Amino acid sequence: MPKKTNINKKTKSFEQTLWETADKLRGTVESSEYKHVVLSLIFLKFVSDKFEARKQELIQEGKEAYVNMVEFYTMKNVFYLPENSRWSYIQKQAKQDDIAVKIDTALHSVEKNNKSLKGALPDNYFTPCAGQTPCPKCRDFAY
Repeated sequence: MPKKTNINKKTKSFEQTLWETADKLRGTVESSEYKHVVLSLIFLKFVSDKFEARKQELIQEGKEAYVNMVEFYTMKNVFYLPENSRWSYIQKQAKQDDIAVKIDTALHSVEKNNKSLKGALPDNYFTPCAGQTPCPKCRDFAY
């Protein structure tokens, strides 16, 4: 006979699950510093998605020769991203010991290659986490 499930079983809300996950990712980083880390990662993922969409658009239009030209991104209000600033690169580097430095470098490169961002981003993006030990599962954050 199949085992009956308890319908009244208490389940976590979506917000509770997100909060607990964020708390695990935070590790020993102060919550006041962690918001900068999270916002920087969200920003990097967002601009990377926009960049990749524009790159595919250029390829579909037969303009492969222009995929590495800043002007062909900025003309559509898309930030140009050098290879080391793209989310795909960050994903490949996620388990490296120097991932914090790589994320700092990626975000600095985004600012350097896009004049409209000059001075808009903080100086240290991910470095507050350097030397911290988040849970082992959190090393896969980019996947």
